[in-house]
Amino acid sequence: MTLEHTLRAIAGTFIVISLVLGHFVNANWYWFTAFVGLNLIQSAFTKWCLMESILKKFVFKKLPS
Repeated sequence: MTLEHTLRAIAGTFIVISLVLGHFVNANWYWFTAFVGLNLIQSAFTKWCLMESILKKFVFKKLPS
């Protein structure tokens, strides 16, 4: 799986999990959903994503050329 696909999978997983937690546990989990969404928007404009930096450091140490 490529870095981009991994980022999308993680973001989607975070959103789905936070929606489920917001529905069944506590509505404050919806703030996490908003946080993930805002980070996606921010990364679209700045071309920087914290999760991408973390994945590059620990998982994708050697990216294919």
